[in-house]
Amino acid sequence: MSQSKKLKEIAWLFFKLGSISFGGPAAHIAMMEDEVVHKRKWMSREHFLDLIGATNIIPGPNSTEMTMHCGHERAGWKGLIVAGICFIAPAMFITGIFAWLYKEYGQLPAVTPFIYGIKPAVIAIILMAAYRLGQKAIKNTTLAILGLITAILCVMGVNEIIALFGCGFMGVLIYLIGQRKSTFSSIAPLLLFQWSSALKIGSLKIFLTFLKIGAILYGSGYVLFAFLDAELVAKGLLSSQELIDAIAVGQFTPGPILTTATFIGWQMNGPLGAIAATVGIFLPSFLFVLILNPLIPKMRDSKIMAAFLDAVNVAAVAVIVAVCISMGKETLTDWRMIFIAVASMLTVFVFKKMNSGFIVLGGAVLGYFLSLI
Repeated sequence: MSQSKKLKEIAWLFFKLGSISFGGPAAHIAMMEDEVVHKRKWMSREHFLDLIGATNIIPGPNSTEMTMHCGHERAGWKGLIVAGICFIAPAMFITGIFAWLYKEYGQLPAVTPFIYGIKPAVIAIILMAAYRLGQKAIKNTTLAILGLITAILCVMGVNEIIALFGCGFMGVLIYLIGQRKSTFSSIAPLLLFQWSSALKIGSLKIFLTFLKIGAILYGSGYVLFAFLDAELVAKGLLSSQELIDAIAVGQFTPGPILTTATFIGWQMNGPLGAIAATVGIFLPSFLFVLILNPLIPKMRDSKIMAAFLDAVNVAAVAVIVAVCISMGKETLTDWRMIFIAVASMLTVFVFKKMNSGFIVLGGAVLGYFLSLI
């Protein structure tokens, strides 16, 4: 296949995923695994796991960075850029519409009936991905035990980044004990950057603020909430209510939750502010993935780094399972939700070749009608 055809294929796939991928990073990655590994065979499931593991140890939005990795695997650096932009664009556009409506009318439109059944359906998609990835990640009893411990710790509330790195280092420690060696690899610290707070509020200040957040952000949307509160609300640049509404928009729109930045940028400085915030928060991810992607095969060639990756990979599956459990506790609160989740799970595991987009759409339609009862 020619380069131009590959880029068109990448553009269409990730634009589609960006338009239908509700449910957060675990759901996004589950849909990607189904499309990129299971259906299109762009890479092996083992390599996909390595990409997840590597993505988990750098800052930035995991699912968006995974789109970039997948694009790079298919068509090099051009594929990386096309995949990232096409995945972000639908969410940015939809969030921009909500931002404009909010700016004009001071409130968000009622969308709850339309998204009622999406989360239960997404849980089924995530579980299928965890099942497939777990088959490859759990290579031995030691990794199975590490994964189980990581899942339990995450369910108990331990920060997922601490759990991932902890599991990775335990994997290295176990490998070194097995090899009877005592040398450890060092990890270079991340460099943080600062700038003067004297810049006037405008597109440049917005860009720099969100660039900083994008460069140091680890973890879930709740971590993003804390960063935004410290950088914007505490400094009087945004009200608490505007921040809460921005996070809400990020939760009920498809694609990466970091397009919350689009909404906030619009409130601060209109369309130019929205563009500045969106570019700022996602730009570090493009750079991180561009640097990291060629290094992953070399990491796998090193026995110590391979042990680290193996442990991080099984930890990543454990985190996905923990996310499912947490989502289940929050979502499966009545018979309607449970019915949608069970129906979606049966569909996913029986009709394994069905496109995950139909599962999401089916959940939304079923949820809408059941919410009327």
